[in-house]
Amino acid sequence: MKRILLPVGGAVLATGLLAVGLTGTAQADGDVSNDPMANNTSEAASVASFWLASNGAALRQATQYTWDSKEVRKVVSKGGYSPDGKPGTTAPTGETKSTGKAQNVNIPKTIGKVFFVDGSGKFRWCSATSIQSNYRNLVSTAGHCVYDTDSDKALLDNWVFVPGYYQGKTPWGIYVGKQAFTHYDFDTYEDYDRDYAFVTVFNGIQFNGVKQVDRKDYQSFSGPKRAWGGHYYILLSKDAGRLGDNVGGQGFSWNQPTGKPVRAFGYPAAPHPDGNKPYSGVTPKNCYGTTTAKAVGAPWLKIEEHIGLKCAVTPGYDGGPWLQNYSNGKRLGYVNGVTSTFADQDGNDRVDYITSPYFDGETAAVYNAAKNVWSGKIVGPNGELYK
Repeated sequence: MKRILLPVGGAVLATGLLAVGLTGTAQADGDVSNDPMANNTSEAASVASFWLASNGAALRQATQYTWDSKEVRKVVSKGGYSPDGKPGTTAPTGETKSTGKAQNVNIPKTIGKVFFVDGSGKFRWCSATSIQSNYRNLVSTAGHCVYDTDSDKALLDNWVFVPGYYQGKTPWGIYVGKQAFTHYDFDTYEDYDRDYAFVTVFNGIQFNGVKQVDRKDYQSFSGPKRAWGGHYYILLSKDAGRLGDNVGGQGFSWNQPTGKPVRAFGYPAAPHPDGNKPYSGVTPKNCYGTTTAKAVGAPWLKIEEHIGLKCAVTPGYDGGPWLQNYSNGKRLGYVNGVTSTFADQDGNDRVDYITSPYFDGETAAVYNAAKNVWSGKIVGPNGELYK
């Protein structure tokens, strides 16, 4: 279990063990940081309408969130991951029985994209999944798909999750982020050994078209609306319900042994470092294999305790889940990692390897803090916004 050490007045403190009350340190549980995203339902509705205006134009304009291809290098095996307790699991929710046998891999209903605006104002996306929680309102992704590590401007703007996203379509609605939970070391020090995040989301919102109204009705309407060319329009919206009720939620596991099979999902889109672009980012892809028995390090990101998986995908896959014990019939498994970095192990300028933080008891602490937080609705029964 790695600790970042900081000198303080001649002494050395381990950040994961900082005492409550020290200036500038995390309060209560030192492993968990949380930050608000959309502060109220009005902000949440504004975020949703930002992405869905003009028939989802902003969604279609978004590109994968990644770094320069020169950063794709070989990772090295060193050290070892550190289980800090007994293995544990939280069961998934969703299909109660198998949907039958299939020769091809069934893509989980829980898989989708998170969309946001980065520090330079560009529309971006990462991969993510719905994960089981007490209020069925939780998303699992990478920490760098929530916090802007490039500009140090804290949270990424206009953050939403769209399960089953396909070319501007939002089949189960759009879910606006309410509160982001990460490890304190990632939030504060951008420690990629803790590159994971769990985000609570409001109930989904669906827009069902546009209606022209008179000025009086336009002024009294509290939902998304627009005046154009001397006419007044309101966006017809409805509450899509809770995320987990609509698509289910993957389980969660921690302190598991490596060397076990996982199936990783995501939306690869960027070209390989050699310029070859085999993926469009339009549809999700999957990889299957066993995780590395030893931890792997990416020196350029100061990574020491990642696990690896042979997988020839490209960025855009960031944040996608690594699922243990995946049932192809039920489309459910246990999130035991998220894609964090990409590597070229054989030196041919093609990505052939992905890595994830090792999920230990500290990961479970972040997840447990997030899974118990309620979020609520954005839209009322008549399309009005809750205040």
